[in-house]
Amino acid sequence: MRGLGTRFRQRLRARLAARRTRARRSRVRRLRRALAVLLALVLLLCGAAVVAYVMTDIPEPHPETAMQSTVFVDTHGDYLGRRGPVDRQEVPLKQVPRAVQEAVIAAENRSFRTDTGIAPTSIARAALSTVTGGERQGGSTITQQYVKNALLTPEQSLTRKAREALISIKLDRTRSKDEILEGYLNTVYFGRGAAGIQAAARNYFGVDARDLTISQGAALAGIINIPSYYEKAGSDPEVTATLVRRWEWVLDAMADGGAITPAERSAARFPAFRFYPPGDTDGQRQYLIDAATTEAADRLGITQDELARGGYTVRTTFDLTAQDATAEGEENGLRRVKGSADANTRIHTAVVALVPGDGAVRVLYGGADYAQHPFNDALHGAVEAGTALTPFTFAPLGAPLTDLPRTAAPTPLRLASAYATAAADGTYAEPYTIEKISRAGHTLYTARPHTRAAMPRPEAGVITKLLHSAPGPLAMYTGSAGTRTRWQTTYDRRLSVTVALFAEHPAKGNHPATPAQLPSTTETLATGIITGLWPKITGESADRSGRPGEVKKDIQPFRTAE
Repeated sequence: MRGLGTRFRQRLRARLAARRTRARRSRVRRLRRALAVLLALVLLLCGAAVVAYVMTDIPEPHPETAMQSTVFVDTHGDYLGRRGPVDRQEVPLKQVPRAVQEAVIAAENRSFRTDTGIAPTSIARAALSTVTGGERQGGSTITQQYVKNALLTPEQSLTRKAREALISIKLDRTRSKDEILEGYLNTVYFGRGAAGIQAAARNYFGVDARDLTISQGAALAGIINIPSYYEKAGSDPEVTATLVRRWEWVLDAMADGGAITPAERSAARFPAFRFYPPGDTDGQRQYLIDAATTEAADRLGITQDELARGGYTVRTTFDLTAQDATAEGEENGLRRVKGSADANTRIHTAVVALVPGDGAVRVLYGGADYAQHPFNDALHGAVEAGTALTPFTFAPLGAPLTDLPRTAAPTPLRLASAYATAAADGTYAEPYTIEKISRAGHTLYTARPHTRAAMPRPEAGVITKLLHSAPGPLAMYTGSAGTRTRWQTTYDRRLSVTVALFAEHPAKGNHPATPAQLPSTTETLATGIITGLWPKITGESADRSGRPGEVKKDIQPFRTAE
């Protein structure tokens, strides 16, 4: 019995061992099958990815990201304004300071120089930063952001995200990092309507991208992740304080990564921002931009629409400091004049300042409020001249001034150019508003003065002698058409300034505007405007004694000796 029990136990153990062996073999077979299926699936997915990668083309940028605005600057290079559907101008990467490039990389994608276009670690780091309450970071690489912003639609779907990743990888393999960074910096949105680093530099700091400092670059880099919020930096204290913290975070990252030295980090100070939204003076400058746009398009032989979206930089002849002084003087003077004027009377002011013998227009004041009155009185307003034409009545004049004495109501620009001719000893210079037009660093147009003899030198000398016969370093000649208009002019060889004033009763309903009488106090208005802008251009006070120059009135008709 004992032997029988032993054999039974042995057979049972053998059966159990065989069963376990079969079970192990079965599990191994199932695992092998699963692994084979998984491998086949991986190979299939890889194959599909390879096929998708090969079949994926890098699309052209959206039309709106290819559009650029045209920027206008004054004679000193100060920002005047822009024209175009999008506030964007492309600049080559070499014109963006290296520290500014590194600031953007530090803020948006620190592995940019080494990643493959996508960076899962960046996504994980962004998620961790959000969960732990740290600084907000983008989960996408700079390459992905460029693809998303410039090459794809804003659609949110897994398919689009997959395509974004494929294009990013392909872009990274076919383009240099500098090419990708240049495209990104020229298209990323910075707020304030500015797309790209050049527009952002001008909108926030009033400089070109190439002139950005380390501090300014770090501030712009900090703005990218929430541009609609940070665009009020400099005018909203809460927004500014938030951006200061992010600016410090960007600088610390740059210092840690070796992009800037510890000394540069210590020396950094939060930059001053241009006020936002822009003030009334920016709106008043539309008169200047209108005039410059018309002339620039004509010089290039293109339409104004083509100019606006062409990405040109137009350097004008205007002096913004003098233009703003004119606007300020007109506003202050008009405030005093209105106290003695009929409440239903509108006073118009036109101011033109020219360089005699050259024709460059330094000031072109066409009105106080472009939004309410876009018509440029300085360029197109026909103002009764009256005795303002007297100096030219008996002087032999050549073209284009020949018929000036017979023009009862010349434009302020035309009469100003006549006085500038006298200032230049009889040499007429065609007025112009454009000094240079360039695009992508290439100069396309450079102004050359167009001059001709239009007045005999002796007659020009007599006009100048009569103009300056009143004592004082800034004598002015006043002409008028009764009490309806007032003209005031002064000049020397450097500058000729003409102010025209007239009044009207505005149109109401079906009744057109009608001429009105000027208040007697407009004499101080015209004088104040001239004495305010004169030193801004010439660098000299209107009167070293601090008093405005004396006014020579109503020059009598004269004939020069034969």
